[in-house]
Amino acid sequence: MKWVCDVCGYVYDEAAGDPDSGIAPGTKFEDIPNDWVCPVCGVGKDQFSQQ
Repeated sequence: MKWVCDVCGYVYDEAAGDPDSGIAPGTKFEDIPNDWVCPVCGVGKDQFSQQ
């Protein structure tokens, strides 16, 4: 599943994770800590939409 940042268009791909932010590949979006922010523009998880 993929989630897109509504602000900048960054795509969080659950299969890839976000290793630079310590999010392992295969991590579901809902399992990411609530304090995680978009690595591109810095907005919170509430600014992402499921793709």
